[in-house]
Amino acid sequence: MSTSKERGRPAHPDILTPAEWRVADGVRHGLTNPQIAARQGVGVDAVKFHVSNILGKLGMDSRADLRRWSGVEMGSAMEGQSEMSSENALGPIGQIARTVSDIDAARQWYRDVFGLEPLFDAGNMAFFACNGTRLMLVEGEAGPESILYFRVGDIHAVFREMEERGAKVVSAPHRIHTHEDGSEEWMGFVEDNDGRPLGLMATPAPR
Repeated sequence: MSTSKERGRPAHPDILTPAEWRVADGVRHGLTNPQIAARQGVGVDAVKFHVSNILGKLGMDSRADLRRWSGVEMGSAMEGQSEMSSENALGPIGQIARTVSDIDAARQWYRDVFGLEPLFDAGNMAFFACNGTRLMLVEGEAGPESILYFRVGDIHAVFREMEERGAKVVSAPHRIHTHEDGSEEWMGFVEDNDGRPLGLMATPAPR
């Protein structure tokens, strides 16, 4: 007597699928569905579908809930590194962000005219070495000022402590880029008392 087999794709072992993690990280970075679609090379409807599935799986009501979610993908370099430690103090300023109207033109100008060393690109962002501090160029509507990013040892622990002290979390720690050696770039944002964003950043090494 033959036994019936379950049909369809096997359940993914992580809480989200790899595609859903990429969309979740885009939402947590403050990107719109069209921006995520352009970065991932998929249709906007596919992004909407993933967002809906993500919210359902996590029991959330809105994108705002997802932006404050501090989940870490299984197998990420960050996994297992979010324990409380003695490295929770703010480190030096590691990055300054600047908006540009055309990322391709800006990338060429800062490299060939201004003479900065390119580090890596991530979607509509370009990163340059700037004598120990990283410069991030991001394509979009120009803002009134640059954003300061502080390096920290344990980005999740620092966020927990800041939230306990009354800080408003705008965007929970999330991965924005994975390097060829497996190390990852993580960022998150809180607001100061005037509602301006402050960034925290960490670069966990591969496990």
